[in-house]
Amino acid sequence: MIYIVIGFLWLSICLYIILGGADFGAGIVELFTNKKARHKTQEIMYESIAPVWEANHMWLIIAIVILFVGFPEIYTTMSTYLHIPLVLMLVGIIARGTAFTFRHYDAVKDNWQVLYTHIFYYASLLTPFFLGLIAAATVSHSINPDATNFLDLYIYSWLNWFGVSVGLFTVALCAYLASIFSLRETKDKSELLLMIRKSKQTMIFVVITGILVFATAYISDIPLLMWVFSKPLGIMSIAFATIALLLILRALNRQKLLPVRALAGFQMVMILVAATYQHNPNIILLGNGQHLSLLEHMAPAKTISALGWALMLGSLFILPFLFYLMASFSKLRK
Repeated sequence: MIYIVIGFLWLSICLYIILGGADFGAGIVELFTNKKARHKTQEIMYESIAPVWEANHMWLIIAIVILFVGFPEIYTTMSTYLHIPLVLMLVGIIARGTAFTFRHYDAVKDNWQVLYTHIFYYASLLTPFFLGLIAAATVSHSINPDATNFLDLYIYSWLNWFGVSVGLFTVALCAYLASIFSLRETKDKSELLLMIRKSKQTMIFVVITGILVFATAYISDIPLLMWVFSKPLGIMSIAFATIALLLILRALNRQKLLPVRALAGFQMVMILVAATYQHNPNIILLGNGQHLSLLEHMAPAKTISALGWALMLGSLFILPFLFYLMASFSKLRK
């Protein structure tokens, strides 16, 4: 049953990166669009994120519940040593959702709209950045429970060059996903060309920040190159992600957009596999040479069994209605 629980944890993280990432990316893409095209970009992004706007954070909640119930020691470690970026991330999620709602549904259109818009933009940018910082901290040996001062315990555990580079890479992935997912929401040639241009720009940003991640890992003595390229699975994952990128670029040049969403989602899965498989099931690598493992630091067997059954039964209710929600929005747009 433990492998079922771990599978649901990995799936929830993966879906949050893909769907939630595209959601956050909508604000990032709009922020970095020139003012003349910003209104048009805003309309396209609204159409793109509408089917999953309400459901995105469900995947994050599922991941948190799995950690809290099934792996309490891991949950406690993360919420203790990474409480600052976690709080900032949650504040960003709340601020972004609130700003989006008032910006879109406020009956009175006045100067407050400018404030709502800026909150939406910068919360969309900073939230995935802090998510990247948190992810980097779990594998960079920067969390050291034996540290004796506040800065080493609660600041430098996540605020370092490798963490910043992973944060920027996460922001780039979100913008890239949003651009790709919005391509099929365009209504005319000018909108399509605008989003194709945005997709290519975010591709470049992803490649640059990806190289930056490897560079800062090398400088910080984090064996990321070894993790990714020392075994066939890592090499295959990077190769498949690269091939998918080239196929998406070819589809953009030919303006044949049917497969681009699936290819972009496949890319994210491959990137996540490459980043996590080498040290799996060790989910947190600590600075004192120890680690926290999903197999060694789990809850009692009865708790894991109950959690596994709850996840399987819950998925029977959640997934069909989620697909129905997405299908319903697709019909409404037609």
